[in-house]
Amino acid sequence: MCLFAVSILFSIAAAGKAQYLATPLGRWETVDDATGKAKSIVVIWEERGKLYGRIERLIDPDPHDPDPRCQQCAGDLKGQRLIGLRILWDLRKDGDVWTGGKILDPDNGKTYKCSIAVEEGGKKLKVRGFIGLSLLGRTQCWLRDE
Repeated sequence: MCLFAVSILFSIAAAGKAQYLATPLGRWETVDDATGKAKSIVVIWEERGKLYGRIERLIDPDPHDPDPRCQQCAGDLKGQRLIGLRILWDLRKDGDVWTGGKILDPDNGKTYKCSIAVEEGGKKLKVRGFIGLSLLGRTQCWLRDE
């Protein structure tokens, strides 16, 4: 009887983890699509049915500029610290993808339309930023930070 109860608890825990991994919620290691190097940790959360993301930590920051700011950004974002900067907002679930939101590229300060999709059982996040049509853009694959 006790072994059966433990087995059920492990099954419930595994199902909960699988469900969590199937969502974009959590921490992600961003990977530069040009260099293949890890750049930052982004945390993604949900509020009122929409996804948001911010930079939580920089990986291997420049020792000459350990607290960089978004110098290329416009408006209220100009000069904001990269750590804590919101770079994803207003993404809504549409089937297996999240769309309709925006993503900020802090390297150039530009904002793009965005879609994201969880892949490989929750281990990767396909992040697509684009202008106008989704065909005109670029894709990064972020890795779950476990």
